[in-house]
Amino acid sequence: MKQLRERKGLRTVDVASRVGIAESTVRNWEYGKTIPKLRIDQFSELMKLYECSFDELMTAVKKSANALE
Repeated sequence: MKQLRERKGLRTVDVASRVGIAESTVRNWEYGKTIPKLRIDQFSELMKLYECSFDELMTAVKKSANALE
């Protein structure tokens, strides 16, 4: 997930404020500690921010989660 964010030149605080979540939540996703549990409107906003499809976002989530295994 970090690659999606960095590709757009965004900081974790930028993502958090636009999606309406805590910055620590974004960091936890990126380190594979948690997976996104968002409302549909928040998922939509995240995809707009990252300019990615749902499939791209889900692939990034899986890669982040697998990084710790």
